[in-house]
Parts: sequence; C-alpha cells; structure tokens
Amino acid sequence: MMHPIHRVFWKLACGVFILASRVAVCADDALESTSFRTQLAPLLRTYCYDCHGDGSEIELEKYQTAAAIKADRGVWVRAIAQVRLGAMPPEDGEALDAKTREKLLTLLDGLVNAVDCVNNPNAGKVALRRLNRAEYRNTIRDLTGVDYQASVGFPGDDVGYGFDNIGDVLSMPPLLIEKYLDAAETITGKAIYTPPPPRVFELDQVPSKLINAGKYGSSGGKLTLSSQGTVAMECEIPFTGNYQLKIAASGDQGGNEPVKMKVDCGRFQEIISIPKETVEDFELRLRLIRGTRRIEISFINDYYVPKKADRNLHIHHVKLHGVERRSLIGVQSELPASHKKLIFVTPGGDLSPDQASAAILGRFASRAFRRPATPTEIERLVELAAKVRSEAGGFEEGIQVAIQAVLVSPHFLFKVETPKQLGEQGEMPLVSQYELATRISYFLWSSMPDDELLLLAHRGQLREPARLLDKIARMLRDPRANRFVKNFAGQWLQLRNLDQVRPDDEKFETFDDEIRELMRRETLTFFAGVMRGNLPVTTLLDGQFTYLNEPLARFYGISGVEGEEFRKVSLEGTPRGGLLTHASVLTVTSDPTRTSPVKRGKWILENLLNTPPPPAPPNVPELEKARLTGTLRERMEQHRANPACSACHNMMDPLGFALENYNAVGLWRDSEGGEKIDATGQLPDGTRFSGVGELRRMLVADRRDQFTRCLAEKLLIYAIGRGTEYYDKCAIDQIVSEAQQHEYKFAYLIAGIIKSDPFQKQGYRE
Repeated sequence: MMHPIHRVFWKLACGVFILASRVAVCADDALESTSFRTQLAPLLRTYCYDCHGDGSEIELEKYQTAAAIKADRGVWVRAIAQVRLGAMPPEDGEALDAKTREKLLTLLDGLVNAVDCVNNPNAGKVALRRLNRAEYRNTIRDLTGVDYQASVGFPGDDVGYGFDNIGDVLSMPPLLIEKYLDAAETITGKAIYTPPPPRVFELDQVPSKLINAGKYGSSGGKLTLSSQGTVAMECEIPFTGNYQLKIAASGDQGGNEPVKMKVDCGRFQEIISIPKETVEDFELRLRLIRGTRRIEISFINDYYVPKKADRNLHIHHVKLHGVERRSLIGVQSELPASHKKLIFVTPGGDLSPDQASAAILGRFASRAFRRPATPTEIERLVELAAKVRSEAGGFEEGIQVAIQAVLVSPHFLFKVETPKQLGEQGEMPLVSQYELATRISYFLWSSMPDDELLLLAHRGQLREPARLLDKIARMLRDPRANRFVKNFAGQWLQLRNLDQVRPDDEKFETFDDEIRELMRRETLTFFAGVMRGNLPVTTLLDGQFTYLNEPLARFYGISGVEGEEFRKVSLEGTPRGGLLTHASVLTVTSDPTRTSPVKRGKWILENLLNTPPPPAPPNVPELEKARLTGTLRERMEQHRANPACSACHNMMDPLGFALENYNAVGLWRDSEGGEKIDATGQLPDGTRFSGVGELRRMLVADRRDQFTRCLAEKLLIYAIGRGTEYYDKCAIDQIVSEAQQHEYKFAYLIAGIIKSDPFQKQGYRE
C-alpha cells in the first residue's frame, strides 16, 4: 500500500507532469505556426499557389494555417510525394533548385508527418480481423490435417491497401456464415473416421405364425397354450451379437403357483413366471451366433381341475431385436493421420467418455483459439459431445460435432485480441503473449502458431530478443514461409493479376498458360531465395541470378538449363537481373498487344518507391482512343503535352521507357516495327538513364532508402492488417534504420517489423 503522504506527492507530480506536457504541446503548436508563417507559406506562395490556387482542382491555397494542413494530411502527403519525385512544380512553373526543394520537403514533412516519437507515439489499432480464404485453408490444414479448398465455394476476399488480409475490409456476409457451417461438417467428416452405421436386425413374429402354432388355439391375435407344449421361432441371424427377445404374454392362473414359461435357445434357457392375467412384456437378452437359430417357447406347468381351475399361457407377440455396433477395433492401422492426431485418447479402463472428450477437445480448442481454452468453453464442448452420444451417436461422432462447434466459433474465425487500456502516462499496452504469437504466425506463415510459438507464449518468453530472433530465423527457413512468399510477394508485386492477362496469341506464340505459371513461380522463388539467403533487400532490384527450369529458360532464350526442376541460374553477361526484368512483372504491366510504359512506370512508382500517382483526370481519352500518330514514344509525348496529363506522365513514362527492350511478355528485343528501341528516360528532377541497367543502378544507388522504406511499409501493412498512418512514421523510421545498420539484409527488416510498436502494441484509432 502507498503511504498517504506519498500518494499526495504522487498526485502532485502527475499534475506537474500533465501541466508540463500541455505547456509543451502549446509551445510546439506556437513553433509550428511560426515556422509555417515565416518559412513554409512563402515557399508555397512562390512555387505552388499559381497552379493550386482558388478554384483549382487541387486547391492548396485554402490551407492558411499549420493546423489546417495537419487536419487534411492526405492531400499534403500526396503533395510531398510529387515534390520529392520532381514532378512539382511543373516544367512551366517557377524553377525550384535542389537546395530549396530539400528545404520545402523538410518543412512540409515536419508539419504533415509531425509525431512525437519519444512520448508514447500511437501504435494504432487493428480492426477485428477475420481469417481470409488463404489463412482459413492453411489454418485448417495445420489444425486438422485436412486440405480444404476454401477458395472453391467461399466468396472472394476484398482488398485494402493492396492486400486481402486487411481487417477493415474483411466482412462477414451471410453467405460466408453458411459456407463456414458446411465446411465444418465436411472437414470433420474427412478428419475423423467414424464406424459405419450400426446394422439393425428386427423380427416381429405374430403368434399364429410360430412353429407348431397350429396345434393350439389362436384367436384375437393371441396364441393360447392350454396344456403343456412348445412353439418355436426360427430365423436367420445375420451377425453374432447380443439380442433382445421381447415376449408379450399373460396367463390364466390356477393352483398354487403362477403360469411358467420356458425360453430355450441352445445353451440359453430361462424360466419366466407370469403372475398376472393382464398382458405384460418380458424381456430377455440373448447372445446369438450368426446363422439359423431356433428359439423355443414352452408352457411347462399346466394345471387343470374341472370346473374349478384351468392354468393357461397366452402369447400375444414375439419380437427379436439386435444391433451390431461397429467399432474401430481392427482398423487402427487404416485410420487417417488426421484421426490419430485429433483423437489421441479413447475411453476405456479408468478413462470415461467425458474425460477422454475433455482431453481431446481441450487441446483442440486451445490450438484453434490460439490461446488456452477456458474451463467453461471445454465444459460446453464436452456436454455437446455427450449429447450426441446420448442420441445413439458414437464417441467419434460426438467429437466430430464438438469440433464443428469450434470451427464456427468467432474465436477461431477471427484473430480476437482483448481490448486494453492505456497506461497511466498514456503508454500503449502490449498485446498478450498469445496474441503476439498469432500476429507472428499469420505474418510469416499465414496460419496458426505452431506448438513451439505457443509454448514460448505460455512461458512468457516471446519478447526475449535472442529467442525471438532465433524463432523468426527458423520460421523463415520453414517450408510454411512459402505461404508468406505467395501471399505477400504475390500481392505486393501484383503477380495475382497474371491470371487476368491475355497476351495476343498471334503476336506472342510462345506464351501459354504453362509459361504464365512458370514465370510467376520464377518471381516467387527469386523472392524466397533473397529471403532465405538473408540477402540485402536491394538484391530484389539488381540480383544477377534467377531461378529457371528448362521450359522457362527456353522461353527466355537461355541455354544450359535442363529438366523440369527449378534451379538457381546466373544472369551475369545477360541484360537481365532483378525483378524489373522478370517476365511476370513485364507481362502484368503490359497490354494484350503491346508494352505499356505508363503501366510499367506506374508499377515502379507504386511498388518500389511508394509514390503512387494520382488517378487520371476525367475526360482524358486513352492512348488508343486519342488521335495520335507516330511511334509509341512519339504518341506518348503528344499525350503528355496535355497539361492535365503531363504531371503524372512526366514521372511514369521515363521509368516505363527504360524497360522498352522487353516486349509485352518480357522477351528481349532490340527493335520494334523496324525502329531501334529508344530506352532512354529523364525524370522531372533531371535524373537521366538509358535502359534497365542504368535504371536499376539509379534505384539502388540513389533511391535505396526510398525502396527500403517502401518495402518496409508494405510489409508493415501486410503484417498488422491495416493501412499505415502518419503516426506510424516513428516505427517505419526505426525499421528502416535497423535494416540500414545490418546492410539492408532481409531478416533484419522482418525482425524490425515484428519488434515495432504497431506490431507489438495496441493503440487507438484517430
């Protein structure tokens, strides 16, 4: 307990701290206002307001205070990107020298992206995220051993910020709920083997049809044995097992003992007393061997005194019933691996069905929920399994139904994170160890945590730097990291769009669906090679190697590669190297009949430099529909002569033209239509290059940090499932800084993402 006097001093200290913080905030606001008024505003008036003044499409002049600019950050973030690229001011605007440009960028960035990186910067809040189709499939496979093709019947996942694992867009339509229910039944049916349905044998025998019944009187549906005698039922028993014989009988009483009936079936004999004259059911359990069997029913204590007493036996109905319950005995070796994995204990001995169910379902639910299942959750699942057994279901069927309940639970279908409160001084709370394990596993494996991750979380060791880095390294080497390659790189590089590309068959005869798939595989394997080799991330831009098999090498015109298996191939001495020369990238950024410098330039800006151009203005015709003449380059120059087009095309076109030596399916060419290819380009900032080689060198030498920052931001978006905001600048700065300190190696970029505040902590939405 805190002493009262200490509590007083503590409150006073807190009050002083809060007051000082408010004073600091006010001082910062005053400094920003002064800087805007004396330094930034004059630059904006000189270089921006002529084109972006009152009434213009993008009106910047209306932002007359620092606070107004900060309130509409999105507009100014795009403006910064245009200035940084050199696209603004335009060529016909006021000339902006390099030193002034840098000053303008520094002032704008300091205002627009202003965030305190020391005093608890906001870590941001991730929306409740549903498993997307890929994550669902992988999780089901890792959890149950069943490869369920969720993409076949599930509705498609929406995409946000370039990725399909963004919490804000992963809705839960009613159709998907139905699909989850159907999927749960299908998955458990495949994962768990249940014995075939029991065989049922049932024979209802009318007394008058019994053997020897003709010797006795039969009326009103009953057979009367008025003297000692025997009737019999003979039938073909289909299986050996326990049977229930039910005889409805009554008796006329006489003498000093009740009517006695004897039932005889081989070794089984039993005498039954029938003390009443009303009909009563008498049940016997028999063990019958498969084959023809005879069951005799005899009246054994006849008694008759004329006109005084007459003891008789009345048989009203005879029914034989048997059930053959199938078991898993004898088929253990044939059980699927998924069955043995899930049902690792069975009832027997001192272990009751409920106890066995609790062990199985407790482990399964804990893995499915990515955290320990609560006793209440386990109890409910055990009760559900018991209910199935009480309704004639087997043990395995009870487990199936309970697992289905787990698979449609929100705790399985969503990556649930418990909301947490800020600390007393505004500290961002850490996500729990289990939530961190889930974030890591879905980042690197697109699936649930493995047992080792969960164990580290259970022990509270997941944030220990040495253990965390060791685990990350092993996860990247694990085959499951191929899912990260496919899902992250496939979306970042837009390789998924390859499926929609349809190059002209007549112009590109060597391209077919097999080549389409092989070129995609080349790029993914190349990305994986850089990742697993822990190479500098800039190797993605200038790596002098790739991965080919014989058909793809033949397509490229590269000799010396034989066989269907992909292998590492040197590109030294060839015009190829890095992602920009991959046929997948070149094809996905082309039109069906020709290359598209615009698409290729836009791809570089968006995916390598993180400076996407704004949407094209309305009412500007496409190149093919415009009345333009000459070569492609000449038509492009005429197109961007339109002032509405020039700002963006001056950025995109030069980058795209550097790739013109590669045709629409990525094959090298020196000329087109008899004209030598002109692959030169110049950016608005004056940077010149010729061909893909110089473009690569420019990107690696001059824009390495910009590319690294772009990749870091793309990775962070994918990792945390939300778009980045201005307050993520601190985290991205730190991630890039750590990569720089370790020679830009891939693993350190991944480690920086995982150690960052947005990944480790839970903030709030602004």
